Amino acid sequence: MELIGVGVLVVLSIAGVLYSLLSGRGDEQDVIKRRMAGHSAVDETEALRKEAHTSVAQKMMDRVAPMAMKPVMPKSDSEMTGLRIKLSTAGFRGERAPAMYLASKTILGGGLALIVLIASWAQGRGLQGTLAFTVFGAAIGFMGPNIWLWMAARKRAELIRNGLPDSLDLLVISVEAGLAMDGAIQRVGDEMRNVHPVLSEEFQIATVETQMGVPRHEALANMARRSGVQEVQSLVALVNQAEKFGTSIAATLRNQADALRTKRRQAAEERAQKTTVKLMAPLMLFIFPAVFVVLLGPAALSLYDNMINNPLMGGG
Repeated sequence: MELIGVGVLVVLSIAGVLYSLLSGRGDEQDVIKRRMAGHSAVDETEALRKEAHTSVAQKMMDRVAPMAMKPVMPKSDSEMTGLRIKLSTAGFRGERAPAMYLASKTILGGGLALIVLIASWAQGRGLQGTLAFTVFGAAIGFMGPNIWLWMAARKRAELIRNGLPDSLDLLVISVEAGLAMDGAIQRVGDEMRNVHPVLSEEFQIATVETQMGVPRHEALANMARRSGVQEVQSLVALVNQAEKFGTSIAATLRNQADALRTKRRQAAEERAQKTTVKLMAPLMLFIFPAVFVVLLGPAALSLYDNMINNPLMGGG
């Protein structure tokens, strides 16, 4: 334990020294850039005050991320585009999201490998065992962000899937009330902000894209790609086909809303039916042993006392 503590302190000390060096150099470069741009000392003071509100961890990640992401940097633009799509599916659309994600893989992998290496060395394991545990820790740290991203995308897709029927109902009402499709999408995005914020955000992004000049079918296709939900992709395809062939969009949306509501109810019934099967494991592991102890414990103790005290039953 003492060796582990010493190793952790050494790592923290090295990280602190590197951060202080990088931070000082970056601040000097920022001051030089502001002075070259013609800003006054008052502007520099205000800028420094705003930068002070940023957390130390965020600053450190901003400086370490470019170096940490190099070992796992995608080799082509198509791979980077796929990574951005995965991150947007999970709800992370920031400019720094890919860099932070890739850097977290390297940092977690190297950090866990170093911790496991120090712990194995402190326990006196052999070379083969130390290497095996170190590689295992590095693999867990490297794959951890992938699992976390998959879970986040799955949770977000479930939220979108649950809020889609209600949003389609409001969309049908808006279209039948005389609003155009763009106005109806904007109204749904505004009204569903507090009820289904994830789906409301997607509608708002689609509205902003159409206001910037992107065709509506392309904006809806982008929304379907960002969400990663099959139901949204089917909805976008149906809306585009209805506009292309001139059929009623309101009727198409109403039928799709009914189908999605039925599918949501069936999914809820399926989860309810699975509950009895999922309860078997906790019943067998936690509840049944306690019940057996309560019911059979007194009888077992009485039988043991009789066996000890009664000579005819083999007692002394």
